[in-house]
Amino acid sequence: MARGAKTGSGGMLQWLGLAFIIILVDQFTKVLILGYYHLGDSTYVTSFFNVVRAHNRGAAFSFLSDASGWQRWFFTAIGFIAAAVIIWMLRSHAGQKLFSFAMACILGGAIGNVIDRMAHGYVIDFLDFHWAGMHFPAFNVADSAITLGAICLILDELRRVRKS
Repeated sequence: MARGAKTGSGGMLQWLGLAFIIILVDQFTKVLILGYYHLGDSTYVTSFFNVVRAHNRGAAFSFLSDASGWQRWFFTAIGFIAAAVIIWMLRSHAGQKLFSFAMACILGGAIGNVIDRMAHGYVIDFLDFHWAGMHFPAFNVADSAITLGAICLILDELRRVRKS
């Protein structure tokens, strides 16, 4: 099926369902972190992984986290705009499985983080990977879904280019 081909709403519903599951898992894990951890608390899990409670007022890798507060609404607006564009794309391309899977992952992650920004003014992060004393910025389920979606978009595009 061509990328621009229309499909029924049934195909779109499965992708919206996946996005909804991602949002639920993301928010559930964040509720657990908020309930059991104070800001800065950490639990050792393995030699390369801790569970922590961190607050990110910025975007990826804490970009603009030190800004005066306008970034909360800026990133919230970007999240809403991205969600609208993704829903439109899912309507148009629901039959494209890898592409739609990627879009659903990004949609679920984006909405999960928008919920945090609106409710708390920051995104709750808790997955802390580290090696040799260096820590990768903490992240969450929503960030993981966005990353998986981006990887799948790249794979989908590589596959599409290879076919043509």
